[in-house]
Amino acid sequence: MSSSILCAVDVSNGKDDFATIQVAQKMADLEGAQLDVIAVVPDFGMSPVGGFFSKDHHDKMLVEAKAMLNRLMIDALGTDNNDKIRHIVATGKAYEEVLKLADKTTPSLIVVGSHKAEKSHYMLGPNAARIVRHANCSVYVVR
Repeated sequence: MSSSILCAVDVSNGKDDFATIQVAQKMADLEGAQLDVIAVVPDFGMSPVGGFFSKDHHDKMLVEAKAMLNRLMIDALGTDNNDKIRHIVATGKAYEEVLKLADKTTPSLIVVGSHKAEKSHYMLGPNAARIVRHANCSVYVVR
């Protein structure tokens, strides 16, 4: 029996991540595990790009990402299932934040979607490919 399953989504993908979310929920149900879902927003920080945003832009992005994640989960799984899921919104590079959370929470499985794949990534998107290569647990890729 597993303690948790971690599902990584991109809230900007909208319904494209429904299959990933639904597979993660099925896996969690089969294992009797807690489902944790993470969405990562970019960190513009001190980069040249960051200077073009207002000082409170990051805080607004986090609030919007949390609301989008909540809506996405309700649309994909319904309100009752959503209430049982832990929502995590992090800031940084998607694959780094997913791996950091996985190291911290030690899930038995990470579920990721593979979108917009390029041949240079051998049919996996760059974030999914990095998570597969560097995770300390099994990774299930949903196409």
